[in-house]
Amino acid sequence: MPRPRSPLLSVDAIVGAALSLVDATGDFSFPKVARELGVSQASLYNYIDNREHIIELMRGRVFSARDPLDTQYLPWDEALRSLAHKYRDCLVDHPRLVPLLVTQTVQDLGVMRIYEDMAIVLGKAGLATPAIVPAITALDYLVLGSALELTAPDVVWSPPPGQFPALSAAIADLGSPAERSDTAFSFGLETLLAGIRAVTKASF
Repeated sequence: MPRPRSPLLSVDAIVGAALSLVDATGDFSFPKVARELGVSQASLYNYIDNREHIIELMRGRVFSARDPLDTQYLPWDEALRSLAHKYRDCLVDHPRLVPLLVTQTVQDLGVMRIYEDMAIVLGKAGLATPAIVPAITALDYLVLGSALELTAPDVVWSPPPGQFPALSAAIADLGSPAERSDTAFSFGLETLLAGIRAVTKASF
């Protein structure tokens, strides 16, 4: 059977090309995706509605690699710690996707399950219902911010010699962006867990 004259398109191929562009440059466009796939821009619209649709499909692609976690029989803090790490693990290979993800409403059902699990675990911890979304949002800040740190330059602060001595001492041996990100994420997560324990303990 002769090979088709033009590449076969699919949603998966389009999302893969867009994600590769985001990983490389921090953004994508329909013309660039079409060029990557060797097709006309118009042909993409047979599979994709718009830019927002692609972003949401990229969100689903990235988080589909997450291993499911049964939190039912875990202590709440262990469950939340594991959820946070699994959430972050989905983003560490695609940190440049983060700015695109935060600009639109979460619709992917797999990602929605992560937030549902967080809400369940935070309720299990004893947080009152009005405090659950602020806690999830704080965890979001921590995960997304630590992923973004992976795109930071090797040198984040450059104080003039002899000035800002406390900051200079603190940044003397920070390590690579990946090391800084891991360290800050672990510190922030344990601090957040401690704060939740304090809040729930004070409520009893």
